[in-house]
Amino acid sequence: MRLENSFEVPASVEQAWSLLNDVPSVVPCLPGAELVEVVGEDAWKAKLHVKLGPIALQFLADVVRQERDESAGRVLLGAKARESKGRGSAEATIESTLTAADGGTRVGLVTELALRGAVAQYGRGVVGDVASRLTADFADCLRGKLAEPESPAAAPASPEPVPVVRLVLAALRHALLRRGRHERVVP
Repeated sequence: MRLENSFEVPASVEQAWSLLNDVPSVVPCLPGAELVEVVGEDAWKAKLHVKLGPIALQFLADVVRQERDESAGRVLLGAKARESKGRGSAEATIESTLTAADGGTRVGLVTELALRGAVAQYGRGVVGDVASRLTADFADCLRGKLAEPESPAAAPASPEPVPVVRLVLAALRHALLRRGRHERVVP
């Protein structure tokens, strides 16, 4: 399934690029997601916590940066996520692009997502709507971070683009949540 989303932030392309590549600064932008480990310059491990009523799910993800072109403002990530108890998995490629727009930056996201197992039953048909909502929430968080004054201590140690990965994981989380709401039986 192909998902396309975009948003604008009130910062230069260079500022947005710097923030989007600062893992510790962007991980808090998505509830339920956490960076577990920096495996290398281009690889990370993350967790996503999902609650469907009484059911709690935890997804573990391996993320790899496949391509990075700063001059074009483009990053391509690959992500493989699996539910920790074996209830399903997801694979995605996420392309993010940054372009100048009206005194700010437009962030474009194109995601190719494949869901498998029980996760697929929950996610099909709702991921697009959820991704749009999550993109808006994520954009609000980034806007807030870009409005904060920079401090030398907050400078990123090494650039790593995780926001789009978190978006895919969050889309999966919200797809599961929405599926759970649709399955309620009305007496």
